[in-house]
Amino acid sequence: MTSDEALEKLLSAYEGYYTIKKENVTIPFTAEAEFHCHTENYMLVKAAKIADIDSNEYIYFSIQPQLNSLQLSELSLKAWNAGLEKVKPYNGHRNSDVTLIVIADRFDENLKKTARKLHMSKNYNFGLYGWSNFRLAAIDLSDGNSVSNFQGRDIKKLFSKTGLSS
Repeated sequence: MTSDEALEKLLSAYEGYYTIKKENVTIPFTAEAEFHCHTENYMLVKAAKIADIDSNEYIYFSIQPQLNSLQLSELSLKAWNAGLEKVKPYNGHRNSDVTLIVIADRFDENLKKTARKLHMSKNYNFGLYGWSNFRLAAIDLSDGNSVSNFQGRDIKKLFSKTGLSS
C-alpha cells in the first residue's frame, strides 16, 4: 500500500465527524481535520442555563518517506504550535486537543522511544478556561508497526480498524 492510499483510508475514517482540508494546509502537512463540539446544560428550562461547553480537536496528517526522531520532534512542534494558534480559551472552553498522524514508508530504530516521550500540554487560566493535550501516532507502512505517545494510543486502534497495521 502506498502512502497516499493509506492517507485516503485514514481521511475516510475521519470524514464522518471532522471537517477535512487537503488544500491550503499548514506547511509541511499533507492534510488537516478539525472537529468542533458545542454543548449547553440547562436546569429544567433553557432560561436556567448552567454551562456552555466547547470541545475541539485539530488533526495534522504528514507523509514521510523515512521518519527519524529529529523529524518527528520537528513535525510535532509544528503541529502543536499550529493547533494552539487556533485555540480561543474562555470560561466555556473545555479542551482543544492537537493531534499529529504521520504515515511513513520506514521508521528509524529508536523512533519508538522518542514517540513515547513526546508529551505536550497546556492549561489556560489554571484549567478554568480549559486545556490542550498533544496526541501523536505514526505508522510504518513497510511492516505495519505503529507507535504513539500515551495520549495517542487510541489512534493505534484506528490503524488496525482501517487495515493499515496488524
